[in-house]
Amino acid sequence: MREQRQAAQLSIRQLADRTGISNPYLSQIERGLKRPSADILQSLAKGLQISAEQLYVHAGILEARDEEVAPRTDVRTAITADPRLTDQQRKALLDVYASFVGE
Repeated sequence: MREQRQAAQLSIRQLADRTGISNPYLSQIERGLKRPSADILQSLAKGLQISAEQLYVHAGILEARDEEVAPRTDVRTAITADPRLTDQQRKALLDVYASFVGE
């Protein structure tokens, strides 16, 4: 989860604010001290703007599909991780993408 959070350029506090999950609990999840429930993972996926399935695979809850064995770049992750974009540009691109995929 730490990699996903860092790719989204979020601090633990920012992710906590987005998800309503406490900072200490998020820290424990990242350090492997706690195993989050499906509801918590769903909230985290939404806060990180990635699919819940992708987060479940990273959390070890689901097996990767054959087509996912080779790492695939998630569009939202690529947008949020691109250092050439401003925060305003990232938000605009994420909004446009969400409108196209129906989210």
